[in-house]
Amino acid sequence: MKSEYLDSLRSFYRKNKRIPSYSEMLLIFGLSSKNAIHKIIGKLVEQNYLQKLNNKLSPTNFFFQVPILGNIKAGFPTGAEEELNFLSLDEYLIDKPNSSFLLKVSGDSMEGAGIFSEDLVVIERTTQARSGDIVLALIDNEWTLKFLDIKNGISILRAANPNYPDFIPTQELKIFGLVKSVMRKY
Repeated sequence: MKSEYLDSLRSFYRKNKRIPSYSEMLLIFGLSSKNAIHKIIGKLVEQNYLQKLNNKLSPTNFFFQVPILGNIKAGFPTGAEEELNFLSLDEYLIDKPNSSFLLKVSGDSMEGAGIFSEDLVVIERTTQARSGDIVLALIDNEWTLKFLDIKNGISILRAANPNYPDFIPTQELKIFGLVKSVMRKY
């Protein structure tokens, strides 16, 4: 299977949030036969990059895989070890996709935890949290992302920036989820 077919489909999907029609694939792949498209799609389904659901094509987790070429040390320079493996970023970042969602962070209160303004955080829905978890919380009718600290049965929300005070609810505190991953583009 030519990887440029898969790369072209990924590019189309990124822009349009859907798999192209067979007619669109003729143009994208520069082919003139729908039979050729049918064979390419058959191979991609066989290789588990695409699946057919209700006679419609949809991507599988393998469709979004990115190659892992090996390990690299972040200390003194050394030769890179190259070893080809593949990883689906959504599988790596999201343990429970049916109960997870993304939020875009604004503000600097969690910078000490490595969460910066404009980062995306993966939130896993739950009402249960332990002391030390980074939580999505509703405190006195205000949404925030903070560390949960429980002392003597009292829940406190703490920022990861010394410029912010601790937050103790005066009315109520509800936990809506836990931060499971952080994503940042440079």
